[in-house]
Amino acid sequence: MTAAIDPIQMLRPRRKIIGISAVLLPFTSSSEIDWAAFTSHLTRTLDVGLTPAVNMDTGYVNFLDMAQRKRVLRRTRETLGNSHFYAGAYVADQPGDEYDRSAYLYQMEAVAAQGATPVLFQSFGLSALNDDELIDSYTELCRHTDRFVAFEIGTMFAPFGKMYSDTALTSLMNLKQCVGLKHSSLDREREWHRLQLRDKIRPDFRIFTGNDLAIDMVMYGSDYLLGLSTFAPDFFALRDKYWANGDPAFYEINDTLQYLGAFAFRDPTPAYKHSAAMFHQLRGWANSDLTHPKSPTRPEGDREVLRGIIEQLGIVSTT
Repeated sequence: MTAAIDPIQMLRPRRKIIGISAVLLPFTSSSEIDWAAFTSHLTRTLDVGLTPAVNMDTGYVNFLDMAQRKRVLRRTRETLGNSHFYAGAYVADQPGDEYDRSAYLYQMEAVAAQGATPVLFQSFGLSALNDDELIDSYTELCRHTDRFVAFEIGTMFAPFGKMYSDTALTSLMNLKQCVGLKHSSLDREREWHRLQLRDKIRPDFRIFTGNDLAIDMVMYGSDYLLGLSTFAPDFFALRDKYWANGDPAFYEINDTLQYLGAFAFRDPTPAYKHSAAMFHQLRGWANSDLTHPKSPTRPEGDREVLRGIIEQLGIVSTT
């Protein structure tokens, strides 16, 4: 990252923000998927103007078996009708494993079968490739899809994560089938640099911030694919509208949502999904605050802090 960064010069006022929300997969008291609450939240997300993304980290994709992932995809398509959505293409492997091209194709085909855009998760095998091998792999996958979103993720989210070099990023941006990059480093400067590179190489390429600790990255030209937005898609949509209209109300609502992000995404970061489940239950959107049994949880005392944030947003909690 050698180019000088001046965030003030990078501000993009009155820009229409593209918002993709990684949808929480809720569970019932019997640790089964709550399909009714899931499909209701899909509809809720779409109705406020955000595009749902399923089988992401927020949807426990790393804990679901293939039958469950496919059921999530089918239920999403049935619920959304002809509306577009995104879905994770996740390959489970182990440290030291080789890149598994066939597994990626299988995951991508499952997403494409439902007319969705795949978001290609990294894996130990993919992240171990050098730049030339990495781009050769992405280029070959392009032959099997007309569009996809690449994904680079920090190790605070997943142990197989890797940040790509400028050489790799430039090559990715030059693949026409790659329409964007979900960037989850929690590092503002690194993301600003990607925005600069995007503006130079391919202005229509989307940088989808995954920085739940700096959701104001949309002010500088990022769009978003966030887990935090599943807590309150209605308020994210309202915030985005305020920015597009140049309404100063953007800042107050963004501050409250960022407070929520700082609290929910504290260490251990993956436990944010339990925070989301609590938030949904407090809002009356789910009967349970349970998560996937393999997912870490938050202390019960978090509930009162979340209740306070709900009240700060002007919502009357139901529990």
